[in-house]
Amino acid sequence: MMSTTSRNTPSVQKKRVIVVGGGFAGLQLARNLDHRLFNVLLIDRLNHHQFQPLFYQVATSQIEPASISFPFRNIFKGKKHIQIRLASLLRVDPQNQTITTDIGDFDYDYLVIAIGCRTNYFGNQNIQKNTFSLKTTYDSITIRNHILQTFERVMAAPKAERESLLNLAIVGGGPTGVELAGAFAEIKNEILPKDYHDVDFSKFTIRLIEGSDRILGNMSPQSGEAATRYLKKMGVILQTNTLVKDYDGQTLTLSTGDQIKAKNVIWAAGVTGRTIEGLPAEVTVAGNRIKVDRHNLVQGFDNLFAVGDIAYMETPKYPRGHPQVANVAINQAKLLAKNLKRHLRNQPLKDYEYVNLGTMATIGRNKAVVEFPFMKFKGNPAWLVWMFLHLMLILSVRNKLIIFINWGWLYITKNTSLRLILTPPGPSGNKREKPA
Repeated sequence: MMSTTSRNTPSVQKKRVIVVGGGFAGLQLARNLDHRLFNVLLIDRLNHHQFQPLFYQVATSQIEPASISFPFRNIFKGKKHIQIRLASLLRVDPQNQTITTDIGDFDYDYLVIAIGCRTNYFGNQNIQKNTFSLKTTYDSITIRNHILQTFERVMAAPKAERESLLNLAIVGGGPTGVELAGAFAEIKNEILPKDYHDVDFSKFTIRLIEGSDRILGNMSPQSGEAATRYLKKMGVILQTNTLVKDYDGQTLTLSTGDQIKAKNVIWAAGVTGRTIEGLPAEVTVAGNRIKVDRHNLVQGFDNLFAVGDIAYMETPKYPRGHPQVANVAINQAKLLAKNLKRHLRNQPLKDYEYVNLGTMATIGRNKAVVEFPFMKFKGNPAWLVWMFLHLMLILSVRNKLIIFINWGWLYITKNTSLRLILTPPGPSGNKREKPA
């Protein structure tokens, strides 16, 4: 049995906390747990924290992946009470207070599940196999490579094949889909014609497909209408009330009966949780989220917690659970760190209450929509607010500066030098690989 206790730290009285997942919730929990009371083992399949709101900018060659990816060992350097292991959670054993991973077993006093959610393909294996998702830095780089390779292939492709190569479909009209569509539209209009003089990019079609009756369904109808106007003005084709029935890598089949030849399809149509072996079925609700109380405690346990996107908490203000956004994850984790300390001292725990500070989405240069509890606005002011708030959330000063410089350069020149294809050389150069 492996232990989370460090040999260099006299921590006999310390409680062992295992945090599974290094996203917004897991990272904040590990950072805020009292080092005098807890030893922490952070387990993640990756060695870095990812700033998901800017994945789309990596995918569209606006910033480098290193600008939004932060190695855990660098974040926690000097923190001897925090250990890190690269592993995947296989099962939990609450009765014996252990977890099993692909590198071994670990015991705990408190277990916190913060694994987030993954892309929801609604059980369609063809769609899962043949589309691109945008849930990791790796996904962002994969999309960037594929799109750039597509434009290279267009140069030599026969006329009959060009149509499918020049069709890009983005499925899902939430913030991710809207931001991707806007960014690709700007690339089409401002950058690609300068790079590929022999390609008629008026034939490059960017299509945003949404199953409901409007885009940005998490925001007000006014914001959705503003985003719709922006995207249409930029040349994006919007198809609402439309579902994708199937995609074989060549042809996209829609619920309207239409079939679209496209070799570039990005799936951003929803998320679902991961099923965790060892948890009783009654704690799992719709979307494979884990039902928790107001303290993020999993139903039926006294030392097993879930935070962030994977957690489903019902409150009077949010009877159907909280939105799966970074602000919820961060603040649940911060409160849980305080509550674990209170639990250890037999003090009453504080209930979590989500304070909605606002929602926003950017559509492109000088185009965004922002909703605060006290006001809504759009256009250039909204775009500036969006940039400022996202910049402030970046972890390091160095990365803030790098991103700010990239944004400034892109704004002034309408160009970027980050269009590198980073794949092994080969005859096709277009292998669609996804991490296990």
